[in-house]
Amino acid sequence: MRIFLQFLRTIRPYLRYFFAVNPGGATYGTMTGLLVLCGALFVFSFVIRFWRRRITNAVTKKLSRSWSSTAFWFAIIGFLFIVCRVEGIQFLAMRFFWVLWGLGAALYLFFQVQQFRARHYRVLPKEHSHDPRERYLPKKRAH
Repeated sequence: MRIFLQFLRTIRPYLRYFFAVNPGGATYGTMTGLLVLCGALFVFSFVIRFWRRRITNAVTKKLSRSWSSTAFWFAIIGFLFIVCRVEGIQFLAMRFFWVLWGLGAALYLFFQVQQFRARHYRVLPKEHSHDPRERYLPKKRAH
């Protein structure tokens, strides 16, 4: 029991840092990196949507089906967290939500790369082999 209480005392500053209801001290200037990241995700979602229209490989098109909407929603949620942090909306300003957001993005990216590696293939054009014996073999009968 004593060890557990000591453990709680050591992690208390970290828990207070991540779960602070209103961390404060944030401006749109200090959140520039996150604003750029969320803006890039927002633009990337539309780029992917237009890119998918031009894809001819059906397998790639099927595997990239959710990329656009996922990037869009991660961007919107990121913008929401930034506004809540800067404007001081208490519950949604917690840093812990950014940890969840990052873990969600990392897990999504990991599983998408895994799916792409496992299921992606290219449809190769068929090659017709020329067998010199074909001239001498009997032709198939048409019924």
